[in-house]
Formats: sequence, C-alpha cells, structure tokens
Amino acid sequence: MTTTHSGYRLKEELHAQGIAPADFAKSMDVSAQTLNNWFVRGVPGRMLVPVANRLRIGVSWLNNENGPRHTFARGGGEPSAPHMSLWDEQTPLDDDEVEVQFLREVELAAGSGRFVIQEDEGESLRFRKRNLRDNRVQFDQAKCVTVRGNSMLPVLRDGATVGVDLGKTGLSDIIDGDLYAINHNGQLRVKQLYRLPSGIRLRSFNRDEHPDEDYSFQEMQEEQIAILGHVFWWGMYAR
Repeated sequence: MTTTHSGYRLKEELHAQGIAPADFAKSMDVSAQTLNNWFVRGVPGRMLVPVANRLRIGVSWLNNENGPRHTFARGGGEPSAPHMSLWDEQTPLDDDEVEVQFLREVELAAGSGRFVIQEDEGESLRFRKRNLRDNRVQFDQAKCVTVRGNSMLPVLRDGATVGVDLGKTGLSDIIDGDLYAINHNGQLRVKQLYRLPSGIRLRSFNRDEHPDEDYSFQEMQEEQIAILGHVFWWGMYAR
C-alpha cells in the first residue's frame, strides 16, 4: 500500500519548512490528535484549501495530484516582496512584469437589474511573468476578480482579490475542490467546484450559511452559469 496521500505530503511539507506539528495544529485551531489523524488518514476535503493556504503550497499537490508544490503568494497575507512591488499608474512595467486587469459586474441599464461581466480598464495588478509561467498561466489569459460577501470565509474575506486563469473554462478542466470564478447570469462568484455525473456542484467554505448548490447541465443553461476560469492565486487586497 502506498503511503503517498495528503497526510503524508502535509507531514513532509511541515518537515521541509521546519514547522513543529504542535505549532501547526495550534495555527489551524485543531488538536494535536486531529493533526495526527490527518497524517494517518489524509487531510479532510474541507480543510485542503485552508491547509494549503497556510503553508503556501498547491492544493492539487497536497491532494496527491498533478500541480506545482509551491505556488506564489498563496495565503491569507500579502504576497512576498520578490513577487510584487509598490507602483502606481506612472511606474513603467519591468521586462518581467505584466499588468493584469480586473473583471467586474456592469449593469446593462440603470435600474434594470441585469448585469454583464466586463474588463475594468481602470483597475489592475502587476504580476511577474515568471510567476504566471510557473502556474502555467498565459499572460493574456490572466485576470483579477474581487470576492464579495462572506460565503468563502475563513479563507477569502469580503474584498479579497483572486487571480483567474481564463484558459481553463471547460468542465473537463475542473479539479474537484479547487476554486473557480463563475459567471452566474452576470454575477461574479468564486466557489469550489465539483463535477457531478449530471452537472456541477458549487461549494462555499462557509457552508453553515451557504449550503452546496447543485446544477444539472440543463439548469446551467437555464441559469446561464459559465466557468470563467481557474483561481491560481489569491491575496487580501480589498477594493
């Protein structure tokens, strides 16, 4: 029997980063026995993203799947200095930088209640090209989205910013449990996605207030639900 699973990889990463299990358990607000259970049985699905977020590692790698082990600027804090620097609109782009625009909801007509998602040319963040390459994101396919509401607490608070790879929009591209940006009839949403035999499941981290939403393929058409792209980065940049 192979011992390579999320619990094994968690233990391996703690050792690599020099983090004592007791300290990590305390930081995750779980008991030492609970953490030991994760080592033996694997990290529970609902904890994969928070654990990866805390350690700044790839969720897919932690879950024993393909994907980079270490991702840039993941987590609940600001990106580290080598990956992002202070700038304003007058600061020229470096050779290894790319400016990534935000997507936002735009009302079609005042008071109509109908929205579409468009690029906001007045808002952007700058990323290092090499970091996008490390995450297999084409420069022209990277966009930013602002998270609204409390549905993704405690990982993503209201106002958090996520980077989205618009090149991964197909149902076959879905990695169960990973984060995706969704266009829900003109509303921007960020959710965990799961493939179902008859459709998809949208899941929030705050499941006490926001239960799972299951949609059949037909309901996806009726509700005008489309996958905008895969979330490859997030940070606490409130807008």
